[in-house]
Amino acid sequence: MATAEHTGTTTDAHPGRVRGWLLEGLADMAKHQQGGSEQQETVHRGQRWYRVMCLTGVDYFSTLGYQPGIAALAAGLLSPIATIVLVIVTLAGALPVYRRVAEESHQGAGSISMLERLLSFWKGKLFVLALLGFAATDFLITITLSAADASTHLVENPHFSSSLHSHQMLVTLVLVALLGAVFLKGFLEAIGVAVVLVGIYLVLNVVVVVDGLYHVLTAPHLVTDWTSGLTAERGNVAVMIGVSLLIFPKLALGMSGFETGVAVMPHVRGDDDDTEDHPTGRIRDTKKLLTTAALIMSCFLIATSFITTVLIPKQDFQPGGPANGRALAFLAHEYLGSGFGTVYDFSTIAILWFAGASAMAGLLNLMPRYLPRYGMAPHWARAVRPMVLVFTLVAFLVTWIFDANVDKQGGAYATGVLVLMSSAAVAVTISARRSQDRRWTVIFAVIAAVFLYTTVVNVLERPDGVKIGACFIAGIVLISLLSRLARAFELRVTGVEMDDMAARFVRDIASRRIRFIANEPDNRDAAEYRDKVHQIRYDNDLTPEDDVVFVEVTVRDASDFESAVTVRGEVMHNRYRVLTLEGTSVPNALAAMLLHVRDSTGCIPHIYFEWTEGSPFANFLRFFLFGHGEVAPVTREVLREAESDPKRRPRVHVG
Repeated sequence: MATAEHTGTTTDAHPGRVRGWLLEGLADMAKHQQGGSEQQETVHRGQRWYRVMCLTGVDYFSTLGYQPGIAALAAGLLSPIATIVLVIVTLAGALPVYRRVAEESHQGAGSISMLERLLSFWKGKLFVLALLGFAATDFLITITLSAADASTHLVENPHFSSSLHSHQMLVTLVLVALLGAVFLKGFLEAIGVAVVLVGIYLVLNVVVVVDGLYHVLTAPHLVTDWTSGLTAERGNVAVMIGVSLLIFPKLALGMSGFETGVAVMPHVRGDDDDTEDHPTGRIRDTKKLLTTAALIMSCFLIATSFITTVLIPKQDFQPGGPANGRALAFLAHEYLGSGFGTVYDFSTIAILWFAGASAMAGLLNLMPRYLPRYGMAPHWARAVRPMVLVFTLVAFLVTWIFDANVDKQGGAYATGVLVLMSSAAVAVTISARRSQDRRWTVIFAVIAAVFLYTTVVNVLERPDGVKIGACFIAGIVLISLLSRLARAFELRVTGVEMDDMAARFVRDIASRRIRFIANEPDNRDAAEYRDKVHQIRYDNDLTPEDDVVFVEVTVRDASDFESAVTVRGEVMHNRYRVLTLEGTSVPNALAAMLLHVRDSTGCIPHIYFEWTEGSPFANFLRFFLFGHGEVAPVTREVLREAESDPKRRPRVHVG
């Protein structure tokens, strides 16, 4: 008996321990909810902007690991000129856009939150879900592409190529799994690690670039051969520029760090007098971060595209070639020796792996910010560990689909980056227009047109990104709607606020049995209230001495899931006391108000309804989409789920 009892206890406790471990970060993640009250209490001091720049830099600067090779494959000898076009678009387009995003969305939500504010009701929610799908594409492909390129640097290293060359898929999956394991354990001191990795990586790249330029300058025929081949291949300068504009979408990965740059904005330390609503210092220093990162990356992009194009034979960039996906590492081994090359390889592997960590952190910050607030994810979606498991499994699937190949994932990555950049450009254009800033409205509109063109061209040439993005969007929308349906009867009111008149009405009737009449406001004339009282008294055998108060609910936006309920009291036609409520759902607002009255008075309130006419299914859809419909039974079900004790549950009567 004792053994069986002990075994049963162990079996029951084990799932509880696992569940507790998985949900350990639930409260912490909830603090990142947009508009959460915790955000208003204190201002996070953060780090100096140049240190935070390294956190975004692990994503942005790590693209040097594969960008020169991608540019060489796409543009050939034209790669340096095409890269200059990329830099111009970066500095004259992406940088001004995201400096404006930093002003408008300083809590790290980026352009998605800006566009969310421009649209309301379900169209806004569905639009945000679509953008989240492309954001998920961007961040997840960052994880898988970075891991794939890191594995390329490892398996192509001369010290490991013999033993690992045929196991790139396995190495990539191990790197992704290691990333997930680190986040399951707890990812601390991310900025400190990023500073070290970025510092070492940039210094090593300076050495490679300087050495590459030295070899180019000491062998003048290399430049002569390049210019001659370029002229023979493309003709005059005008043709080169035109072709570069057409090729530019394929090089868009070189702008991948801007969305991460605004995502890490909450970590930037501002001025002592900054507030969450007006973080002037944080905005100023984030602009410094974005500008400095863009300038550093632009210099490296131009220099690396030049030396790799001039020094590396074209065939070595092709799939299977020694420079494919690792052009700078190839130069490091070729001109600086195996020892330095191996150090460079491991530095590249480390920063690429950490770029995946940055992307994982971005996902963990972005998804819980929206989905639980929309009611489109279960509560555990606010916790870190369950989401890490989900994202890691999806990363495994994407790695397998793309065969751990950097070139195959480039299109999908570029699509995610370009869609988010296009959305940011559109958002700041609308923002400038609303502020009646005609000059910047025109400038941002032109930039938005460039990004939209680039996005369309990239999608037409490499549809993988849209396919992956569409899968993410379909999955997010489907899971979101199913989750919202499953949570339809959940009490989702964050608080009840009563004005003085409403509180007085409740005190007046608390001395007797508390009776409310639910009324759907129509004309709100005396006849409406008189007929309603008569009908309720007749259906429920109430006497004229039974004191009643009307309750009416106005739905602001039924697509919102969680909100506070405000209750105002007013006397209609000098006779009828009415409580008017504002909420996102009639049944939820009524249930929250009834529970609040019970807790504040110690009495069990009663509420009276009339049956809703029409099809029950149609009425449920009205409730699900618009917050109206089957009010009486849904109110009762919400109360039943919120209060398990029938004796303490407010009474619902239907006549």
